[in-house]
Amino acid sequence: MPKFAYEGRTSSGESRSGEVEAENIEAARSRLRSMQISATSVSKKGGLLDAEINIPTPEFMKPKVGIKDLVIFTRQFATMIDSGLPLVQCLDIQAKQAPNPTFREELSAIKDTVESGSTFADALRKYPKTFDELYRNMVAAGEVGGILDTILNRLALYLEKADKLKRQIKGAMMYPLVTIVVAGAVVSVLLLKVVPTFETMFAEFGSSLPAPTQFVIDMSKWLQANFLFIMVSLTVIFMGFRYFYRTPPGKLVIDKMMLKAPVFGDLLTKVAVARFCRTLGTMIASGVPILEALDICGRTAGNKVIENAVNTVRDSIAEGRTISEPLSETGVFPEMVCQMIHVGEATGAIDVMLNKVADFYEEEVDQAVDNLTSMLEPLIMVFLGVIIGGLVIAMYLPIFSMASSIGAA
Repeated sequence: MPKFAYEGRTSSGESRSGEVEAENIEAARSRLRSMQISATSVSKKGGLLDAEINIPTPEFMKPKVGIKDLVIFTRQFATMIDSGLPLVQCLDIQAKQAPNPTFREELSAIKDTVESGSTFADALRKYPKTFDELYRNMVAAGEVGGILDTILNRLALYLEKADKLKRQIKGAMMYPLVTIVVAGAVVSVLLLKVVPTFETMFAEFGSSLPAPTQFVIDMSKWLQANFLFIMVSLTVIFMGFRYFYRTPPGKLVIDKMMLKAPVFGDLLTKVAVARFCRTLGTMIASGVPILEALDICGRTAGNKVIENAVNTVRDSIAEGRTISEPLSETGVFPEMVCQMIHVGEATGAIDVMLNKVADFYEEEVDQAVDNLTSMLEPLIMVFLGVIIGGLVIAMYLPIFSMASSIGAA
């Protein structure tokens, strides 16, 4: 049986090194865990050919930890904690069964960190890309209050609803965008490849062309002459837009325009309100301090206008005011939201009221997305029909004219 050299620490913190026999490296690690040794390195002993070669995978090649991975982990972890299993054992089980190799590696490292004496929340802070600030703060509150299983169940529910909201808004935005891109590509191919063929054929006729046909041919010539310039210009505009949007003033300007945009602006406002209420309600219910919760809500708002409004509310609360009054003064949030939060403050059930408002606006987003899709489908069909059909008809008009002339003769 192969031998593996190891270095590690015992549960009391003593350094240990030595050899163990096992079938493979995973079995060696498992055996070390049964010996109450937290391994820092395990390698196969032997010659150069038998040595285990561990080539680290570059960060960009590692699969990302998705929201689905996080939700499944959080749900299962809450069930295990609720069943009375020790925290380290729960992490060990999750690390072994996680299908995502990146997540599996992170959970294994988190388990080792917790095993060495750190809190679960502190161990999560090493992986901010996987466990965001909201997740870490809620876990910390759960550990302090001794209700980690309850907090994890709330987190799982929050993540599921947040993911659903995100997918809805992406779907609503992507549908018309993809259609426009595809239509642009089809029209470009027709103008660059198909129309020149017809132009050559029409030139042999020697007669004047109908106005629509001449317009399409002229457009084809212009596109062929300026295609490279157009592509470079579009690339520069796109890169410039991205750079501008990454600056604080640019983000503020564009986010303002997005909230005021016809049709989409109302949808984005409802999404922002739902996200704010759900995040704040979940964090307050979990015992996170209100100022810290508002700070996180602002950073996770996804819109600079909403973020500025939330930061203004946070500053007002720090001065001793309630939430509802400064929230109403920002002019960003609907009056109904402010009034319901005011009722929640008066009754001492603000977390319950915030979650009710979030439920209401999530249903509004559902309805708005359905209505938007129903409205866009016929409009897009008409748009494609007019553009593509117009090009085809324009190119066949001379042929129809010739056929009519021959028939008359």
